[in-house]
Amino acid sequence: MPAPHVSLPPTDRVLSPRTGWTRAHWEAVADALLAGVAPYATPGFAQYRLPGRGSWSGIVCDGLEGYARTFLLAALRIAGAGGDVDPRLVERYAAGLAAGTDPASGEAWPRLTDCSQQMVEAASVAIGLHETRPWIWDRLDPRVQERVVDWFSGFVGARTWDNNWRLFQVVSEQFLASVGAPYEQADIDGGLDRIEDWYLGDGWYTDGDGRNFDYYNGWALHLYPLLWARIAGDEDGDRAKVYKERLTAFLRGYVHFFGGDGAPVHQGRSLAYRYAALAPVWMGALTGATPYAPGLTRRLASGAVRYFTERGVPDERGLLPLGWYDTFLPSTQPYSGPASPYWASKGFLGLLLPADHEVWTARELPLPVEEADQYTALPVPGWLLHGTRHDGIVRLVNHGSDHHPPEPAEVSADPHYAALAYSTHTAPQSAPHAWERTADNHIALVDADGAVSRRVRIRPLGAEGRRAASWHAARLPGHDTAYRIGTTSLLHGPWEVRVHRVEAPPGATVREGGHALAGPERPAGHTGPYWAMARRLDGLTSAVVGLYGWDETAEVARDIEANAFGPHSAVPYLRSPAHPGGRSLHVTLVVLSGDAVHPEELRTAVEVSVEGDAGSAEGDDATDAPAVTIRFPDGTELHA
Repeated sequence: MPAPHVSLPPTDRVLSPRTGWTRAHWEAVADALLAGVAPYATPGFAQYRLPGRGSWSGIVCDGLEGYARTFLLAALRIAGAGGDVDPRLVERYAAGLAAGTDPASGEAWPRLTDCSQQMVEAASVAIGLHETRPWIWDRLDPRVQERVVDWFSGFVGARTWDNNWRLFQVVSEQFLASVGAPYEQADIDGGLDRIEDWYLGDGWYTDGDGRNFDYYNGWALHLYPLLWARIAGDEDGDRAKVYKERLTAFLRGYVHFFGGDGAPVHQGRSLAYRYAALAPVWMGALTGATPYAPGLTRRLASGAVRYFTERGVPDERGLLPLGWYDTFLPSTQPYSGPASPYWASKGFLGLLLPADHEVWTARELPLPVEEADQYTALPVPGWLLHGTRHDGIVRLVNHGSDHHPPEPAEVSADPHYAALAYSTHTAPQSAPHAWERTADNHIALVDADGAVSRRVRIRPLGAEGRRAASWHAARLPGHDTAYRIGTTSLLHGPWEVRVHRVEAPPGATVREGGHALAGPERPAGHTGPYWAMARRLDGLTSAVVGLYGWDETAEVARDIEANAFGPHSAVPYLRSPAHPGGRSLHVTLVVLSGDAVHPEELRTAVEVSVEGDAGSAEGDDATDAPAVTIRFPDGTELHA
């Protein structure tokens, strides 16, 4: 598949048999991104005011964001080439520093104040200045250096949000220290100490208090501590050794988040950052903290950037739009402005490795999912990953990440965290008109008026092997009573079997949906007794099959402009009749596959045995819950 908007060098199928990409491809993409933003620079180059929806921080801060995030990419390109780049690139960003810190320029950056968005952008500027010190900082006029220091000094003693933002202060003040400027060691130590409260083991941090698991674990919480050590010149210190050990542990599982086509699993917030998901992969290689062979590192990273490049990213303007492929605002957050996607720059950290480094010279190795079906349990976030070799799809089963602060804080569900499953080939229905129905990858109570319960706080009950479980308190809008729904997921090949132990009020309907399929054309939809299925023209199929406790009713819900993967989307779902009240058991086979799927045969081939009273089903930790055995056609038995 060609890259429609980027001119790339010829592929090298000897060095890179899986992707064809070399270091030259990375440099070409970086250069294209930097060229794409150049026309949007203000006259003094201090801001890049890109087209698109503005953030809640305002046009000036959005312009700073455009400078800072693209400067990070420029810095990696400059440093990685040893300064051997078009001198206009260096001049452009040096000029931007001078104008951005000059109150009289008309382009001055906002001062750093407590919890301001400028803090985020300052961290990128600090990293960029450190990496390009011989070519930019050391050559700045002393008066400009003083102004830059003065601007960064707003961090000293300031308050940040109590999450990954603590690390923006850490790296920025460490930069101040590295150039002999005033700083506060307590700010640095305090930020590094604070993340210890969020480290939960196996390489996983929660981003602040709560169960906040997503890509920020890699592109922020693992990244900045090791960048701090790099700026501090303390890469072999005690703290850095701990950070490296944790990164290694994280990366052991992280390789399983990427599909055979290079796509990362579509879960969590800030997904418009795209390539930033590669930041921990490159940091592992930069610090020697990676468990991957060099050829696997490049295969994983090149595959991910190639995935987006071949699908039109950057776009015909040379820009990274707010979305996944093209612009899709429902998958973004209010803090995201038109330059926010350029945190993708973190994905180019590998350019800091010299051209003769073995990551660039070793022959590519296949991803695990390209060699065999994969099952990976991640108990800390409460996730299961399962990838299938024949179609390269990776699915994430979510029994632990809801992105909520601890109780008693009021919270609401988010489609990028509330779903039972995500994948490399699908996205949640996140547009408001579809999210109101909340059909995809959700077990819901539905009242007579069509109001739907949400999966808000997820209560994890464990993830091990091919099994994970959780429960949540389902509330119907306008009702005070909460009804417990316990769910156990069991994996086998491309299949997930969900065992739901449901409490419901009389008259409510129980409904369950599978993965949402989306694309440029309308997916085909098919239904039959106890099953529903959607299928794209490329063969990707999503199906749900009622194995136990369901009525014959099954349908396909359709929407327009509801999904980041394309304008036409479809969700297969099952629905029960009016609930008598009390407890019930529902067992569903959920399929996402590139193969042909035959739901009617699956319903008879996958057997369900229930021991005990299904009406007593109270939850996975209830002693009176019935025992459920699932027997697959090959004889495999799994238990819930």
